[in-house]
Amino acid sequence: MAADGDHRSSASPRTSGGSADSRRRPDRGEESMTRRIGIVTGTRADFGLLRSTIAAVSAHPGLEACVLAGGAHLLPPARTIEEVRSEVDIAAEIEMQRPGVVGRLADVHAVGRGVGGFADALKDLEPDLVLVLGDRIEAFAAATAASVGGVALAHVHGGDRAEGVADEAMRHAISNLADLHFAATRTSGDRLRRMGQSPESVFVVGSPAVDGLDRMPMSSDADFGALGSPRILVLHHGTGLPSAEEDAWSAAVLDAAIAHGSAVVVRPNHDPGSDRVAAAIETRVDSKNLTVVDHLPRTEFVGLLQRVEAIVGNSSAGLIEAAIVGCPAVNVGPRQAGRERPATVLDVYRPMRRMIEAGINTAIAMDRTPRHPYGESGAGARMASILAECSLPRPRKRLAY
Repeated sequence: MAADGDHRSSASPRTSGGSADSRRRPDRGEESMTRRIGIVTGTRADFGLLRSTIAAVSAHPGLEACVLAGGAHLLPPARTIEEVRSEVDIAAEIEMQRPGVVGRLADVHAVGRGVGGFADALKDLEPDLVLVLGDRIEAFAAATAASVGGVALAHVHGGDRAEGVADEAMRHAISNLADLHFAATRTSGDRLRRMGQSPESVFVVGSPAVDGLDRMPMSSDADFGALGSPRILVLHHGTGLPSAEEDAWSAAVLDAAIAHGSAVVVRPNHDPGSDRVAAAIETRVDSKNLTVVDHLPRTEFVGLLQRVEAIVGNSSAGLIEAAIVGCPAVNVGPRQAGRERPATVLDVYRPMRRMIEAGINTAIAMDRTPRHPYGESGAGARMASILAECSLPRPRKRLAY
Protein backbone atom coordinates (compact mmCIF):
# COMPACT_ATOMS: atom_id res chain seq x y z
CA MET A 1 0.00 0.00 0.00
CA ALA A 2 1.57 3.28 -1.06
CA ALA A 3 1.15 6.50 0.88
CA ASP A 4 -1.22 8.07 -1.63
CA GLY A 5 -4.37 8.28 0.48
CA ASP A 6 -5.19 10.99 3.00
CA HIS A 7 -7.36 9.63 5.82
CA ARG A 8 -7.18 12.30 8.48
CA SER A 9 -7.61 11.42 12.14
CA SER A 10 -8.67 13.62 15.02
CA ALA A 11 -6.56 14.58 18.02
CA SER A 12 -5.62 11.66 20.23
CA PRO A 13 -8.56 10.44 22.31
CA ARG A 14 -8.04 8.53 25.49
CA THR A 15 -7.81 4.82 25.00
CA SER A 16 -10.22 2.60 26.90
CA GLY A 17 -9.52 2.60 30.58
CA GLY A 18 -9.91 0.03 33.30
CA SER A 19 -7.60 -2.16 35.31
CA ALA A 20 -5.19 -4.67 33.84
CA ASP A 21 -7.63 -7.39 34.90
CA SER A 22 -10.46 -5.76 32.91
CA ARG A 23 -8.25 -5.56 29.83
CA ARG A 24 -7.14 -9.21 30.02
CA ARG A 25 -8.66 -11.62 27.50
CA PRO A 26 -11.25 -13.92 29.06
CA ASP A 27 -9.92 -16.82 26.99
CA ARG A 28 -7.21 -16.76 24.31
CA GLY A 29 -9.09 -19.52 22.53
CA GLU A 30 -12.14 -17.33 21.98
CA GLU A 31 -12.40 -15.26 18.82
CA SER A 32 -12.38 -11.58 19.78
CA MET A 33 -14.55 -9.04 17.99
CA THR A 34 -11.69 -6.54 18.09
CA ARG A 35 -7.96 -6.85 17.58
CA ARG A 36 -5.92 -5.50 20.49
CA ILE A 37 -2.87 -3.46 19.46
CA GLY A 38 -0.18 -2.83 22.06
CA ILE A 39 1.44 0.51 21.14
CA VAL A 40 4.81 1.17 22.77
CA THR A 41 6.16 4.64 23.57
CA GLY A 42 9.42 5.23 25.38
CA THR A 43 10.44 8.81 24.58
CA ARG A 44 9.06 12.27 23.93
CA ALA A 45 10.11 11.86 20.29
CA ASP A 46 8.25 8.66 19.50
CA PHE A 47 5.12 9.72 21.39
CA GLY A 48 4.89 12.79 19.18
CA LEU A 49 4.94 10.58 16.12
CA LEU A 50 2.59 7.94 17.55
CA ARG A 51 -0.24 10.24 18.61
CA SER A 52 -2.11 9.91 15.32
CA THR A 53 -1.68 6.14 15.30
CA ILE A 54 -3.04 5.80 18.84
CA ALA A 55 -5.98 8.00 17.82
CA ALA A 56 -6.67 6.05 14.63
CA VAL A 57 -6.44 2.65 16.33
CA SER A 58 -8.71 3.85 19.15
CA ALA A 59 -11.28 5.14 16.65
CA HIS A 60 -11.31 2.03 14.46
CA PRO A 61 -14.27 -0.28 15.22
CA GLY A 62 -12.16 -3.38 14.69
CA LEU A 63 -9.24 -2.35 16.89
CA GLU A 64 -8.45 -1.60 20.52
CA ALA A 65 -5.46 0.55 21.51
CA CYS A 66 -3.43 -0.57 24.49
CA VAL A 67 -0.61 1.87 25.33
CA LEU A 68 2.58 0.65 27.01
CA ALA A 69 4.78 3.54 28.16
CA GLY A 70 8.07 3.72 29.97
CA GLY A 71 11.78 4.07 29.44
CA ALA A 72 12.97 7.66 29.11
CA HIS A 73 9.42 8.94 29.72
CA LEU A 74 9.88 8.18 33.42
CA LEU A 75 13.15 10.08 33.84
CA PRO A 76 13.63 13.55 35.34
CA PRO A 77 13.84 16.41 34.73
CA ALA A 78 11.24 16.33 31.94
CA ARG A 79 9.24 13.27 33.12
CA THR A 80 7.29 13.25 29.88
CA ILE A 81 5.21 10.37 31.22
CA GLU A 82 2.95 13.09 32.65
CA GLU A 83 2.25 14.37 29.14
CA VAL A 84 1.41 10.84 28.00
CA ARG A 85 -0.87 10.28 31.01
CA SER A 86 -2.69 13.52 30.28
CA GLU A 87 -3.60 12.39 26.76
CA VAL A 88 -4.13 8.60 26.87
CA ASP A 89 -4.86 5.87 29.37
CA ILE A 90 -1.72 3.83 29.91
CA ALA A 91 -2.15 0.08 30.27
CA ALA A 92 1.36 -0.52 31.64
CA GLU A 93 4.41 1.53 32.64
CA ILE A 94 7.83 -0.10 32.30
CA GLU A 95 10.91 1.20 34.09
CA MET A 96 14.18 0.81 32.23
CA GLN A 97 16.82 3.52 32.75
CA ARG A 98 18.04 4.79 36.12
CA PRO A 99 18.00 8.56 36.72
CA GLY A 100 21.40 10.15 36.20
CA VAL A 101 23.02 6.96 34.90
CA VAL A 102 24.00 7.10 31.21
CA GLY A 103 26.36 5.23 28.91
CA ARG A 104 26.59 1.98 27.00
CA LEU A 105 26.65 -0.27 30.09
CA ALA A 106 23.69 1.60 31.56
CA ASP A 107 21.77 1.03 28.33
CA VAL A 108 22.58 -2.70 28.38
CA HIS A 109 21.14 -3.03 31.88
CA ALA A 110 18.14 -0.89 30.87
CA VAL A 111 17.40 -3.18 27.93
CA GLY A 112 17.46 -6.18 30.27
CA ARG A 113 14.99 -4.55 32.64
CA GLY A 114 12.86 -3.49 29.68
CA VAL A 115 12.65 -6.95 28.12
CA GLY A 116 11.47 -8.40 31.44
CA GLY A 117 9.05 -5.56 32.10
CA PHE A 118 7.50 -5.67 28.64
CA ALA A 119 7.28 -9.46 28.80
CA ASP A 120 5.28 -9.27 32.03
CA ALA A 121 3.02 -6.56 30.57
CA LEU A 122 2.37 -8.57 27.40
CA LYS A 123 1.48 -11.63 29.47
CA ASP A 124 -1.07 -9.57 31.44
CA LEU A 125 -2.53 -7.59 28.54
CA GLU A 126 -2.46 -10.26 25.82
CA PRO A 127 -2.34 -7.99 22.75
CA ASP A 128 -2.80 -9.51 19.31
CA LEU A 129 0.06 -7.40 17.98
CA VAL A 130 2.70 -5.03 19.37
CA LEU A 131 3.64 -1.88 17.45
CA VAL A 132 6.96 -0.07 17.98
CA LEU A 133 8.57 2.89 16.24
CA GLY A 134 12.17 3.63 15.39
CA ASP A 135 15.41 2.38 16.82
CA ARG A 136 15.74 3.26 20.48
CA ILE A 137 16.36 0.82 23.30
CA GLU A 138 12.74 1.01 24.47
CA ALA A 139 11.50 -0.17 21.07
CA PHE A 140 14.22 -2.83 20.94
CA ALA A 141 13.30 -4.19 24.40
CA ALA A 142 9.59 -4.34 23.55
CA ALA A 143 10.28 -5.94 20.17
CA THR A 144 12.48 -8.57 21.80
CA ALA A 145 9.82 -9.39 24.40
CA ALA A 146 7.13 -9.64 21.72
CA SER A 147 9.19 -11.79 19.35
CA VAL A 148 10.46 -14.22 21.97
CA GLY A 149 7.00 -14.31 23.55
CA GLY A 150 5.30 -15.22 20.28
CA VAL A 151 3.35 -11.97 19.81
CA ALA A 152 3.09 -10.48 16.31
CA LEU A 153 5.17 -7.34 15.84
CA ALA A 154 4.79 -4.25 13.62
CA HIS A 155 7.64 -1.77 13.10
CA VAL A 156 7.20 1.87 12.08
CA HIS A 157 10.07 3.76 10.40
CA GLY A 158 12.03 0.59 9.67
CA GLY A 159 14.46 0.68 6.78
CA ASP A 160 15.69 4.18 7.65
CA ARG A 161 19.39 4.84 8.05
CA ALA A 162 21.14 6.80 10.81
CA GLU A 163 24.66 5.46 10.81
CA GLY A 164 26.12 7.76 13.44
CA VAL A 165 24.60 6.02 16.46
CA ALA A 166 24.46 2.48 17.85
CA ASP A 167 20.66 2.64 17.43
CA GLU A 168 21.21 2.05 13.69
CA ALA A 169 21.88 -1.64 14.32
CA MET A 170 18.89 -1.90 16.66
CA ARG A 171 16.55 -0.48 14.00
CA HIS A 172 17.53 -3.23 11.57
CA ALA A 173 17.40 -5.86 14.31
CA ILE A 174 13.82 -4.80 15.10
CA SER A 175 12.95 -5.00 11.40
CA ASN A 176 14.24 -8.56 11.30
CA LEU A 177 12.05 -9.44 14.29
CA ALA A 178 8.98 -7.69 12.87
CA ASP A 179 6.11 -9.31 10.97
CA LEU A 180 4.72 -6.07 9.49
CA HIS A 181 6.69 -3.07 8.30
CA PHE A 182 5.33 0.48 8.02
CA ALA A 183 7.99 2.32 6.04
CA ALA A 184 8.07 6.12 5.99
CA THR A 185 9.56 6.52 2.52
CA ARG A 186 9.86 4.55 -0.70
CA THR A 187 13.62 4.32 -0.19
CA SER A 188 13.14 2.77 3.25
CA GLY A 189 10.58 0.35 1.85
CA ASP A 190 13.00 -0.72 -0.86
CA ARG A 191 15.75 -1.19 1.73
CA LEU A 192 13.51 -3.44 3.84
CA ARG A 193 12.79 -5.64 0.85
CA ARG A 194 16.50 -5.84 0.03
CA MET A 195 17.11 -6.88 3.65
CA GLY A 196 14.98 -9.95 2.98
CA GLN A 197 11.62 -8.82 4.36
CA SER A 198 8.70 -10.32 2.48
CA PRO A 199 7.35 -7.77 -0.01
CA GLU A 200 3.81 -8.58 1.17
CA SER A 201 4.75 -7.43 4.68
CA VAL A 202 6.16 -4.02 3.67
CA PHE A 203 3.74 -1.06 3.47
CA VAL A 204 4.96 2.41 2.48
CA VAL A 205 2.49 4.49 4.50
CA GLY A 206 4.50 7.69 4.95
CA SER A 207 5.68 9.05 8.28
CA PRO A 208 3.18 9.65 11.10
CA ALA A 209 5.29 12.73 11.82
CA VAL A 210 3.37 14.43 9.02
CA ASP A 211 -0.02 13.80 10.61
CA GLY A 212 -1.65 16.91 11.99
CA LEU A 213 1.32 19.24 11.49
CA ASP A 214 -0.69 21.31 9.04
CA ARG A 215 -3.17 22.00 11.85
CA MET A 216 -0.59 23.04 14.44
CA PRO A 217 -0.48 26.83 14.74
CA MET A 218 2.60 28.99 14.75
CA SER A 219 3.74 30.02 18.24
CA SER A 220 1.81 33.01 19.54
CA ASP A 221 3.67 36.24 20.22
CA ALA A 222 3.23 35.65 23.96
CA ASP A 223 4.62 32.11 23.88
CA PHE A 224 7.44 33.14 21.55
CA GLY A 225 8.35 36.05 23.79
CA ALA A 226 8.33 33.84 26.90
CA LEU A 227 11.13 31.83 25.27
CA GLY A 228 13.16 34.99 24.59
CA SER A 229 11.97 35.44 20.98
CA PRO A 230 14.66 33.04 19.78
CA ARG A 231 16.18 33.16 16.33
CA ILE A 232 17.63 29.63 16.69
CA LEU A 233 16.26 26.41 18.20
CA VAL A 234 18.98 24.03 19.45
CA LEU A 235 18.28 20.32 19.84
CA HIS A 236 21.53 18.39 20.27
CA HIS A 237 21.98 14.90 21.73
CA GLY A 238 24.86 12.71 22.81
CA THR A 239 26.27 10.39 20.18
CA GLY A 240 28.44 8.07 22.28
CA LEU A 241 31.66 9.64 21.03
CA PRO A 242 34.71 10.04 23.29
CA SER A 243 34.11 12.76 25.87
CA ALA A 244 36.48 15.25 24.23
CA GLU A 245 34.60 14.97 20.93
CA GLU A 246 31.19 15.27 22.61
CA ASP A 247 32.46 18.38 24.40
CA ALA A 248 33.81 19.91 21.19
CA TRP A 249 30.57 19.39 19.25
CA SER A 250 28.39 20.64 22.12
CA ALA A 251 30.49 23.78 22.62
CA ALA A 252 30.58 24.59 18.91
CA VAL A 253 26.81 24.17 18.49
CA LEU A 254 25.87 26.21 21.54
CA ASP A 255 28.40 28.99 20.97
CA ALA A 256 27.42 29.36 17.31
CA ALA A 257 23.74 29.59 18.21
CA ILE A 258 24.39 32.12 20.99
CA ALA A 259 26.60 34.22 18.69
CA HIS A 260 23.84 34.37 16.08
CA GLY A 261 21.47 35.97 18.57
CA SER A 262 18.85 34.69 20.97
CA ALA A 263 18.53 30.92 21.09
CA VAL A 264 16.43 28.36 22.94
CA VAL A 265 17.93 24.97 23.72
CA VAL A 266 15.97 21.87 24.71
CA ARG A 267 17.86 19.62 27.10
CA PRO A 268 19.06 16.41 25.45
CA ASN A 269 17.60 12.93 25.68
CA HIS A 270 19.30 10.14 27.65
CA ASP A 271 21.53 8.68 24.94
CA PRO A 272 25.17 7.88 25.76
CA GLY A 273 27.07 11.16 25.80
CA SER A 274 24.06 13.21 26.87
CA ASP A 275 25.79 14.02 30.17
CA ARG A 276 28.50 15.89 28.22
CA VAL A 277 25.88 17.85 26.27
CA ALA A 278 24.03 18.68 29.50
CA ALA A 279 27.28 19.87 31.11
CA ALA A 280 27.99 22.18 28.17
CA ILE A 281 24.50 23.66 28.49
CA GLU A 282 24.97 24.26 32.22
CA THR A 283 28.17 26.24 31.69
CA ARG A 284 26.24 28.60 29.40
CA VAL A 285 22.90 28.69 31.19
CA ASP A 286 23.44 32.28 32.34
CA SER A 287 24.09 33.63 28.86
CA LYS A 288 21.74 36.49 28.06
CA ASN A 289 21.17 35.04 24.60
CA LEU A 290 20.20 31.53 25.75
CA THR A 291 16.95 30.14 27.15
CA VAL A 292 17.05 26.54 28.42
CA VAL A 293 13.96 24.32 28.65
CA ASP A 294 13.60 20.71 29.79
CA HIS A 295 10.95 19.81 27.22
CA LEU A 296 8.58 21.34 24.70
CA PRO A 297 5.26 19.54 24.09
CA ARG A 298 4.86 18.66 20.43
CA THR A 299 2.40 21.44 19.59
CA GLU A 300 4.74 24.04 21.12
CA PHE A 301 7.77 22.50 19.44
CA VAL A 302 6.18 22.53 15.99
CA GLY A 303 4.81 26.03 16.56
CA LEU A 304 8.31 27.20 17.43
CA LEU A 305 9.81 25.56 14.32
CA GLN A 306 7.51 27.76 12.26
CA ARG A 307 8.93 30.95 13.82
CA VAL A 308 12.65 30.42 14.35
CA GLU A 309 15.15 31.06 11.57
CA ALA A 310 16.66 27.56 11.84
CA ILE A 311 17.05 24.49 14.04
CA VAL A 312 20.64 23.51 14.89
CA GLY A 313 21.98 20.24 16.30
CA ASN A 314 21.85 16.55 15.51
CA SER A 315 18.24 15.56 16.18
CA SER A 316 16.20 13.69 13.58
CA ALA A 317 13.60 16.43 14.12
CA GLY A 318 15.79 18.66 11.96
CA LEU A 319 15.45 16.20 9.08
CA ILE A 320 11.81 15.21 9.58
CA GLU A 321 9.50 17.60 11.48
CA ALA A 322 11.49 20.71 10.52
CA ALA A 323 11.47 19.71 6.85
CA ILE A 324 7.73 19.05 6.96
CA VAL A 325 7.02 22.62 8.12
CA GLY A 326 9.78 24.19 6.00
CA CYS A 327 12.20 25.17 8.79
CA PRO A 328 15.86 25.11 7.66
CA ALA A 329 18.11 22.79 9.66
CA VAL A 330 21.84 22.85 10.31
CA ASN A 331 22.64 19.21 11.02
CA VAL A 332 25.98 18.75 12.77
CA GLY A 333 28.22 15.75 13.27
CA PRO A 334 27.78 12.06 12.49
CA ARG A 335 24.56 11.22 14.35
CA GLN A 336 22.24 11.40 11.31
CA ALA A 337 24.73 10.04 8.76
CA GLY A 338 22.95 8.06 6.06
CA ARG A 339 19.46 9.41 6.74
CA GLU A 340 17.53 10.83 3.77
CA ARG A 341 18.23 14.55 3.36
CA PRO A 342 15.37 16.93 2.54
CA ALA A 343 16.35 20.06 0.64
CA THR A 344 16.05 22.19 3.81
CA VAL A 345 19.00 20.45 5.55
CA LEU A 346 22.59 21.70 5.54
CA ASP A 347 25.33 19.48 7.03
CA VAL A 348 28.39 20.54 9.04
CA TYR A 349 30.96 17.78 9.53
CA ARG A 350 33.57 19.43 11.77
CA PRO A 351 33.08 20.69 15.36
CA MET A 352 34.07 24.27 14.64
CA ARG A 353 31.98 27.25 15.73
CA ARG A 354 32.80 29.34 12.65
CA MET A 355 31.68 26.53 10.32
CA ILE A 356 28.39 26.14 12.17
CA GLU A 357 27.89 29.92 12.12
CA ALA A 358 28.46 29.87 8.37
CA GLY A 359 25.98 27.02 8.11
CA ILE A 360 23.37 29.00 10.02
CA ASN A 361 23.85 32.01 7.74
CA THR A 362 23.42 29.81 4.67
CA ALA A 363 20.41 27.99 6.11
CA ILE A 364 18.43 31.08 7.00
CA ALA A 365 18.62 32.22 3.37
CA MET A 366 17.05 28.94 2.15
CA ASP A 367 13.63 28.68 0.58
CA ARG A 368 11.23 27.64 3.39
CA THR A 369 8.86 25.76 1.07
CA PRO A 370 8.27 22.33 2.69
CA ARG A 371 9.99 19.61 0.65
CA HIS A 372 10.40 16.12 2.07
CA PRO A 373 10.07 12.40 1.21
CA TYR A 374 7.71 11.47 4.05
CA GLY A 375 4.39 11.30 2.21
CA GLU A 376 1.03 12.89 2.90
CA SER A 377 -0.91 13.28 6.14
CA GLY A 378 -2.89 10.22 7.23
CA ALA A 379 -0.18 7.65 8.00
CA GLY A 380 -1.79 6.79 11.34
CA ALA A 381 -5.14 6.04 9.71
CA ARG A 382 -3.47 4.02 6.96
CA MET A 383 -1.67 1.89 9.54
CA ALA A 384 -4.89 1.34 11.51
CA SER A 385 -6.67 0.09 8.39
CA ILE A 386 -3.87 -2.34 7.60
CA LEU A 387 -3.74 -3.59 11.20
CA ALA A 388 -7.47 -4.29 11.14
CA GLU A 389 -7.50 -6.02 7.77
CA CYS A 390 -4.22 -7.93 7.54
CA SER A 391 -3.78 -11.59 8.39
CA LEU A 392 -1.51 -11.94 11.39
CA PRO A 393 1.36 -14.33 10.68
CA ARG A 394 0.70 -17.90 11.75
CA PRO A 395 3.23 -19.52 11.76
CA ARG A 396 5.92 -16.95 12.44
CA LYS A 397 7.55 -14.93 9.66
CA ARG A 398 10.08 -16.15 7.17
CA LEU A 399 12.64 -13.96 5.45
CA ALA A 400 12.46 -13.80 1.66
CA TYR A 401 16.18 -14.18 0.92
